[in-house]
Amino acid sequence: MATLGVNIDHVATIRQARRTVEPDPVWAAALAELGGADVITVHLREDRRHIQDRDVRVLRDTVQVKLNLEMAAEPSITDIALNIHPQQATLVPERREEVTTEGGLDVVGNLDRVKTCVERLHAAGIEVSLFIDPDERQIEASRLLKVAAVELHTGAYADAGLGAAQREQLEKLQQAGRFALDSGLILHFGHGLTYRNVIPVAAIPGSGELNIGHSIVARAVMVGFQEAVREMKMLIQRASDAR
Repeated sequence: MATLGVNIDHVATIRQARRTVEPDPVWAAALAELGGADVITVHLREDRRHIQDRDVRVLRDTVQVKLNLEMAAEPSITDIALNIHPQQATLVPERREEVTTEGGLDVVGNLDRVKTCVERLHAAGIEVSLFIDPDERQIEASRLLKVAAVELHTGAYADAGLGAAQREQLEKLQQAGRFALDSGLILHFGHGLTYRNVIPVAAIPGSGELNIGHSIVARAVMVGFQEAVREMKMLIQRASDAR
């Protein structure tokens, strides 16, 4: 069954807008768990635009479900991951001028750098996932690095709108998902998923973790964090039950 990873970065974005102490993403994580979250996801960016080092440390001590640390394959961030020791590290691309992650990690073009990071994390017993585009070359490169999972970037699907364009992007995700599973990889999805478009992705055979952040935080402004997570979890369960 597909599971829900709740990305709480944008709770920290609100806090950092005033550089104060609230809202605390640690509180959001607790509410997300009460709402049914299976995973708590945070991205410790190099520029610290939202999540801070303190957040990750406290979350590691308090989160009762899996903690998934999104991170660039950079030595300084890897050092922090090794110190905090999350259950899962997801390697993502990172450019300081971007508003949000704009595409998947180019494993093929950065094989040596990614390999060094993966080997350091594996040596510490940290499970690794790679956030990549739904491209068979990237999936194959990920397999060769012996990571546990790949998270397929769903941005093109999310941006396609309704109709034929969205169906085309969904088919690409389905095809890449089959290839990843056949390659022995655990299958995750993420980026741009919302209450309106999540069900077809959650219904893809073999889909595991769905990492969703902005849509849940936006909904939580209106209905509260626990309720927003609960509503998303119900949609994912509905899709999984219908497979």
